[in-house]
Amino acid sequence: MKRSEINAIMRDADAFMRSHGFRLPPFAYWTPDDWASKGEEVREIVDRQLGWDITDFGSGDYEHTGLFIFTIRNGDPDRLGSGGGKLYAEKILISDVDQVTPFHFHWRKVEDIINRGGGKLVIQLYNSTADDGLDDSGITVSTDGVRRTVPAGGKIVLEPGESITLPTRLYHSFWAEESRVLIGEVSLVNDDNTDNRFYEPVGRFPQIEEDEPPLHLLTIDYPDWYRPGEIAD
Repeated sequence: MKRSEINAIMRDADAFMRSHGFRLPPFAYWTPDDWASKGEEVREIVDRQLGWDITDFGSGDYEHTGLFIFTIRNGDPDRLGSGGGKLYAEKILISDVDQVTPFHFHWRKVEDIINRGGGKLVIQLYNSTADDGLDDSGITVSTDGVRRTVPAGGKIVLEPGESITLPTRLYHSFWAEESRVLIGEVSLVNDDNTDNRFYEPVGRFPQIEEDEPPLHLLTIDYPDWYRPGEIAD
């Protein structure tokens, strides 16, 4: 993806979220120069990969295979087994009409996906087999506390305000219908480095062509700009 495309997506996404009354935290708007001046006080943002996360899943075609994500809060995956501390995560996502997030599941993360506003959110589901293939069995899920069963490959359509709970090892793919959708995600601790299993190989994070300076940093940009030991006196 070109940096200019990412910058444009950021501006557009921010306007869309604001139109639905959703506001990002202050660090969302720090510039690269702001980041270069930060010290250990922002270590949690970096270590927990909070912030902007825009991906085309290696497709080179964000319009049709991609997702906008902003991670608002997240705990430490290594603390998950301890039963203490921040054991949860929250994200805000945007999916455009017919913009597909490919089939994947999570080994450890249980998540609620919520249609926060806009069009309809379509979620297609498959159980996974023991060897991580697509199973042909029916799927039972909870949608706002109501049990629903669909056949293998069946679809759940969420209207604004509706949500679905996705357990571990349940393959899901989703996209918007009618108009773009603002999506909430509330889950156990999130770990995008080790907890995603895509049915077909994808690039979870984009390869970036630097055709202009970053507007705001993606989480994958932090190592290039956040160097607290190099802050000038």
